Amino acid sequence: MQTIIEAQNLRRSFGDLNAVDGVDLSVSSGNVIGLIGPNGAGKTTLLKALLGLTHCDGDLSVLGYSPMADRGLMMEEVCFIADTAVLPRWMRVGDLLDYVTGTHRRFNRDQAEAFLASTDVEQNRRVGDLSKGMTVQLHLAIVMAIDARLLILDEPTLGLDILFRKRFYEQLINDYFDGERTILVSTHQVEEVQNILTHVMFMHHGKLILHESLMDIEDRFQELHALGDAAQRAEDLPYIGKRNILGGKAFIFEGASAGELAGLGELRTPSVSDLFVAKVGG
Repeated sequence: MQTIIEAQNLRRSFGDLNAVDGVDLSVSSGNVIGLIGPNGAGKTTLLKALLGLTHCDGDLSVLGYSPMADRGLMMEEVCFIADTAVLPRWMRVGDLLDYVTGTHRRFNRDQAEAFLASTDVEQNRRVGDLSKGMTVQLHLAIVMAIDARLLILDEPTLGLDILFRKRFYEQLINDYFDGERTILVSTHQVEEVQNILTHVMFMHHGKLILHESLMDIEDRFQELHALGDAAQRAEDLPYIGKRNILGGKAFIFEGASAGELAGLGELRTPSVSDLFVAKVGG
C-alpha cells in the first residue's frame, strides 16, 4: 500500500488557541478513515491543511506533494466536498457539467450523467433552485466522475434527512470506492459511517488521541456489560469510560484481556461513538 498522507509535528495556532497541536499522521491508500471530534477539536483546520487552504508548521506531504507549494498539481488527484454547498448557484446543471469538462482533465461527463440519471436532478435546472439534498447529489456525481486518488469530506451530509444520508454513503462505497482510492470523512454522525470505515482518528483540543484500524480496535478495547453486583466489582478495575445501562453499567477497558473480565458480564467490541466518548470524556 502506498502512503497517501504523511504528517509530522503538524501545528497551527490562532492566538492562544492550538487548533492543530503536534499531529503525527500516516494514511495508506485503499482505506476509508473517519475523522471524529467535537466542535472546535481542530478537524476542519487539519483538513484545510491537507487541501493546501491554510498553512501549518511541521512536515506535510499529500500524494507526494506539498499542499501549499504544489497545490495545483495535488488537486488534480484530490477531490473535496465541504459541509456547505460551494457550487455556483447561478449556473444550470448542464452548464456546470460543461464547465467541469473543460477545466478538469480527469472528469468523465458520461459517468457523471449516469450517476445523475438515478436522481431527480435535471440538467436544465439552476443549481440555486435545487434542494440541499439534490445539491449534495450533484456534487457527489461530479466528484465520483473524477479519477482522483484521495477524497476528503467535511460533514458532507450536514442538514440532510436520514434517507439522503444513507443513499449518499451507499453511492460513495458502491460507485466510487474501489479498494485503491482513499476516503477521509469528518462527521458527527458516527453511527451512520461506522460500517464503511476501515480506520478511525479521534481529535480533541487539536491533538490526535487515537488512530487505529477497526480490526485493531477489536483487539485493543473491550466493552463489558455488567449487571447487579458484577457492576460494582467491575468498578474496581481500571476502565477508561462507563455509562449506565438497564440494570447495570457498561464499561470500556483498554488492553484488558477477556480472561480478566470473564464472569463479570457480556463482552463486546465498543462502538466507535461509545469509544470516542470514553477516550474524550472518560
